Amino acid sequence: MNSYNQFFCKISGFSDQKGGNLLYSKVHTAALNGVQCRLISVETDVSDGLPVFSMVGYLASEVKEAQERVRTALRNSGFHIQPKRIMVNLAPADIRKSGSGYDLPIAIALLAAHSYLPQQGLETVFFAGELGLDGSLCRIPGILGMVLEAKRAGFTSCIIPAENASEGGVIQGISVYGAASLRDVVNHLLGVRHLKEVTINIEEKLRGHQMGIEEDFADIRGQAMAKRAAEIAAAGMHNLLLTGQPGVGKTMIARRIPGILPPLHPDEALEASQIHSVAGTLPKEGILLKRPFRMPHHTITSAALAGGGNIPQPGEISLAHRGVLYLDELPEFQREALEILRQPLEEGEVRISRSSGQYIFPADFMLVASRNPCRCGFYPDRTRCTCSEGEIRSYLHKISRPLLDRIDLHAEVRPISYQELSGDEKEESSSDIRERVLQAQKIQEKRYTGSEIRFNSRLPAPLLERYCALGPEEDHFMQQIYETKNLTARACHRMLRVARTIADLAGSEQIKIPHLSEAVRYRPSKFLE
Repeated sequence: MNSYNQFFCKISGFSDQKGGNLLYSKVHTAALNGVQCRLISVETDVSDGLPVFSMVGYLASEVKEAQERVRTALRNSGFHIQPKRIMVNLAPADIRKSGSGYDLPIAIALLAAHSYLPQQGLETVFFAGELGLDGSLCRIPGILGMVLEAKRAGFTSCIIPAENASEGGVIQGISVYGAASLRDVVNHLLGVRHLKEVTINIEEKLRGHQMGIEEDFADIRGQAMAKRAAEIAAAGMHNLLLTGQPGVGKTMIARRIPGILPPLHPDEALEASQIHSVAGTLPKEGILLKRPFRMPHHTITSAALAGGGNIPQPGEISLAHRGVLYLDELPEFQREALEILRQPLEEGEVRISRSSGQYIFPADFMLVASRNPCRCGFYPDRTRCTCSEGEIRSYLHKISRPLLDRIDLHAEVRPISYQELSGDEKEESSSDIRERVLQAQKIQEKRYTGSEIRFNSRLPAPLLERYCALGPEEDHFMQQIYETKNLTARACHRMLRVARTIADLAGSEQIKIPHLSEAVRYRPSKFLE
């Protein structure tokens, strides 16, 4: 052994073994499976024999390449790896391993097997990170979920890249250290120079975030019905479809909906941040401080919307979790992509099946969409609209009835007069609307205490009779609406949930006929179905 190796063997209590097995070591990391993580053991055995570096354990190509990155990073960090027979096993072998986050644990396991590090103490430390050829540690996706899984598994500390430190530091109850290089990790483990522990309080971060309203409803003239529909949608987290001619303000209204939603709860922030951590879209703060607002282009593919790939990644549906997914020009989206929305809207998650297993991504979001009433956009203004009735129906029928049934509120956005546009009348601000939304959501929170339900829109059908009970007059009124509007059972249930939210906004414990009447106004007209 060289003098450097002899020094570390001496302080770690190891002796150089000649002729026979050198050493066996084991460290721990994690594999991403959707947004969930599975613990992975990195086992290393170094023995005499022909010099070879073998890696096994159902590995993707980028993991197999780790042997070259690790070998070069170790040499450039000043560690000599003897020309021995090296076997690295990533267990369990039935889980596919992908990504570059295995570099650091493999390097640590090799150093322990070569007596640079003592094996004792490594069993309580979690490692993850990509190595540069110079030994530097590089950022990897999914750290938030990995640290959370390490905490659940009982590890006492995590060592991750410094660029991921703010992300991992939001998990309380486990010591998180960010390292800039492999040498820093070794010095920390040997007690030569300790890394700084990173701790971030989610609640303080969220409280300290000033929820400014960049786009305010006060900027929108007129459109009282559409604004009211947006308020109801926000109060109960209902899905909303806006229909109107080009330039009347559909997108303006949609963009302002996040400004009337309540701030993120710490648990919601952690859930949403975990998805963005996997996608690599987390902000530098390491956690989302406001609700997501995703606005994909209508040319988006089904895989990009729902998520997918050989190693499935979250799509726009999941990236909108706990926030708003806005689909502008809804009929222009591919039919296959739109139909993918059905299951997430009902179940709040996306399931992707591959030969390697099933991947589950959370997808509890508010769908806001907009469309023109026809291809040219000017129906029912026959002085400008050149579409035939058949063309109009064909355009609108690009959106299937089952998907329309899953949208709770349908609001028409009409052109406004010049007097409304240029008038001095002050419009209601987003702050005022948000106050009413918050009060309505507090009522829902109290009503559903002790259950997993948080919003009226998530109320399951078996509980409608309990929470949306109608008096004799209201029940008769609802029966008339059901028959005259030719509603499906799903549409009827969604209308009841909307009426429940309208009653909450009015501070009423019971659903009354005025609440049902207003809910009916937000059903689509026969021609627009």
